[in-house]
Amino acid sequence: MFNLDERALSGRKILDCPGGACSFAAGANKHGSDVIAADIVYYHDTEMLYRKGIGDIIHAMEHVETEKKRYLWTEFQSVEELRTERIKALETCARDMRLHPERYIPVTLPVLPFEDGQFDMTLSAHFLFTYADRLDADFHLRTLRELFRVTRHEVRIFPLVDQSGRQPEHVDILICYARIQGWEPDIQAVPYHFQRNANHVLVLRKTEK
Repeated sequence: MFNLDERALSGRKILDCPGGACSFAAGANKHGSDVIAADIVYYHDTEMLYRKGIGDIIHAMEHVETEKKRYLWTEFQSVEELRTERIKALETCARDMRLHPERYIPVTLPVLPFEDGQFDMTLSAHFLFTYADRLDADFHLRTLRELFRVTRHEVRIFPLVDQSGRQPEHVDILICYARIQGWEPDIQAVPYHFQRNANHVLVLRKTEK
């Protein structure tokens, strides 16, 4: 979904924010990256996170089942396959949290407890733009400003649509802000496509002064 491969990630310090109960940090660290995941859910201990994650998956699958038309069933062949993959990711995350708790940092956006320029790259999935109906443009701007603060080179945001599949005005607002701050925007099509219209990533690269 971020239009990246192992070569692009290897050897880089990466922030996954919000990281959620997924397996990216566990998998990327095994392949030579230095990934820190940050999320409000990490205020829960690992066992509570796992139980909450199971409940969230049950709720999400009920929603997907009733809104099948909003999704393309090529990435996943069925709701059951999607459920299986989500549970597998949750289990991988929980296992990695037990082994490497230092990789999972509790945060409450739009504030991050990291140093300026601590990461080469920040990846942010299914948060900004996704919840544009409840997180206003000001929250998006403050969050992006904080992501820029802790990132040296590149921020990637996926997808560029809200939960209804429409692109909110926040996208243009953030692109305009990024340019003013010296970050060059690039919208790229990605091979991952599950939610309808959600197959583009916003890549923001810091320009050299």
